[in-house]
Order: sequence, then structure tokens, then C-alpha cells
Amino acid sequence: MERLSFAGRSLLAAAVLLCAISSAVSAQDATPADSLIGYTQLRVNLPGGRHANASTMRAHVVRGDGSAPREVAAELIPNADTWTQFAGWSPDGETAIIGCGWQDPENAVWEEEHKTFRMANGGWTYDMHTLDLPTGKIVNVTAVERVSPYNSGLFYWPNNSAQFGFQALIDGVSHPYRMDRDGRNKVDLSSGADGFTYGFNASSDGKRIAYHKNYQIYLADADGSNAVHVETGNPFNFAPTWSPDGQSLVFVSGEHYDCHPHIVRRDGSGLKKIGDRNGYRGVVTIFDVFDFHGGSSDLPVWSPDSQSVIFARQTGKAETQLFRTTLDGKTKQLTHSKPGTLNYHPVVHPSGERIVFGSTRSGTRQLYVLDLESGKVHAVTDVPVGHGAMWPHWQPRPSVTR
Repeated sequence: MERLSFAGRSLLAAAVLLCAISSAVSAQDATPADSLIGYTQLRVNLPGGRHANASTMRAHVVRGDGSAPREVAAELIPNADTWTQFAGWSPDGETAIIGCGWQDPENAVWEEEHKTFRMANGGWTYDMHTLDLPTGKIVNVTAVERVSPYNSGLFYWPNNSAQFGFQALIDGVSHPYRMDRDGRNKVDLSSGADGFTYGFNASSDGKRIAYHKNYQIYLADADGSNAVHVETGNPFNFAPTWSPDGQSLVFVSGEHYDCHPHIVRRDGSGLKKIGDRNGYRGVVTIFDVFDFHGGSSDLPVWSPDSQSVIFARQTGKAETQLFRTTLDGKTKQLTHSKPGTLNYHPVVHPSGERIVFGSTRSGTRQLYVLDLESGKVHAVTDVPVGHGAMWPHWQPRPSVTR
């Protein structure tokens, strides 16, 4: 798994955080067509490097049966250097979370030349928006009483209808924030210049938070106090996410590029390895052209009943399959693709009956739905060659505005 800068990782931070939040929503008896899937579509083979392709990202939704794909929040794109990403849902499924970024093209050229991110003032902006699907109203909540030009990882605070959580980059350091739903009254939870680092999210009761800092896992009270370091003995620990019942967390731990699913209890005790990725580096390439960033972190996710975890595992020299492991270590293979196929980024439907995931089985990065009972798989995107569909998010509940 790449040691990524905040800028690079925040392209995925919203996806990681909101997958965990969406999984915590109570199960619904929805057929695939009843739920929308939010995702991001982009070009992957344009010459010019990372920015040339990343700037083509556009937020989309599609029905769970693959019908009626459409772009959303297109009005946020004023020029060729701006992009949108689908980043999650409200608990009731009526509001989408949309990230919108812009980069100065001169800064992008510098980054390509130096093969690293440069978060210079005036060179980047990234904000989180809410999109009300019934009305189409868009609100840039991180721009209200702005604390940073670069804000990511917005999530609806669990068990609290009045607040959001998000991350803000301040003087090169990521800080966790809470704020009111209208974007006001932003409160830094880090209580210091060091801040928290990445992967900030909250338990389903809203009383505990988790994050990783300097690649170490920490748990704390909702206001950031009483932080507990989870001692794993490993140098690389990444992206803790709460179980839907709020009693455990899953994260990857081990060596850089050789880390595996582990769980720990709410209080930081009971550390246990529950799966092995069998040599999988845990990074999905996004583009077909050179990308100095390296790729997109591929992380384990909870089932809605909090009793199992789904993750990608290497099964051949150039292939990965999806597996489900119970908390007592019983593992079952879920996908059975041909050699050379990559399956990645699984997200479980709130009912627990199906998953949406990314795969290269067609030769192009597409999204697919797997019915866990029958084992049947169907495609939900059909982007053309040279494009990709990435980072899916199940709608928590069927919407009346489909």
C-alpha cells in the first residue's frame, strides 16, 4: 500500500469513510433496481500524466441493475481543470456527497516533472458538497466559514442529525473537524498543530472516533480526548473503519505493501488478524498511463451484521479475487474470475445480500454486482475503452427520486 500524500489519499478518503458509514445503515429489502449506486467515471489513458486524466473525473449514479446511468452535479465543472467525485450518501439516501477539486495547470506540470504532489497555496482546492436529489440543490458545506482550501472525507455524523465530520488540510497537516449541517461552527478535534492524520471516522453511536497517524491506529472519544494507541507491533497500520454495530474496527496492518486485515475491539483490546492477502500489495492502479501517485488503496469492508469482513486477496501472479472471512477466521472465496483479472473495492449493500465491486474482467475498469446467495454477477457500468468506473457507493435506502 502506497505511502501517499494527503492530497493523493484524499481522492479516496471520502470513499473509505462513507463505505463504512453506509454499511452501518439498517438493512433494507431492496432489489438491485431499487437502490442507486454512486460512482466516479474518468478517462484513464490520456497523454500528459496524472492531472490530464484525474481532471476528467465526474460523479455519476446508476441503478443497481445497471440501467439509467447519469452524471450528477455537472454544474460544479466550470473548466477543464476541475473534477467531481461521488463520495457517499446521507443516511436516508436522499442526499449525495460530492467532492469537487481544482488544480492550477501550472502546478500540475510541476507535479509531473517532480513526480510528487505540491499543495501550494493557490494551486489546489478541494471542497465537499451535498446534493439533494429531489430538488437538485447543491451546497458547498466546507466553504462556509472556510478553514482550509483543501477539505475531504465528509461524512454524516452517526446518531447525530445536526452535524458532519470531515478533514481539513492546514499548513500541510490534516485535521479532523466537526461542523453543523449548514457548514457553520467548525470545531478542530485535534487540539494541536500535529493534528490527526488520515482515515477519520466515527462509531455508529457517534461517541467514539478512529484514525491513523504516522501509520499507527488510534481510538478516542468523539471530542478527540482519551486517545488510545492500538499496539500492533507493525510499522504500517492503515484506515481503521468501525463495524456497523460500533463494537469493533477493521484495518490493515503489517509491513508496507504486505499488510493484512486485522480487527480490534472498541476499547483497543483484542487485536486479531483475520485474513491474509497472500502477497497482494493492496493498491489498484487507476490509470493506464504513468501515475506518480501509485494507485488507489484497496481496503477491507464490514458486512452489515458486523460478523464478517470482505477483502481482496491475491490468487495468482496477476490476479485478485474477493473473499469473505468471519471473525473466527472462516474464509470463503466470493469471485471466481479468469486468470489475470483484478477484483477490488468491494462495498456491501445494506441488506447484506449483494456487493458492488470493481473488476478488470472485461479488460476495462467496470463495476459489477454479485448476489451473495446465488453467486451470479452482472455488470452495472459499461464505460468505453479508455475510461474507467471507480469507487462505488450503495444508496442506503431506495430513493423516491430515481
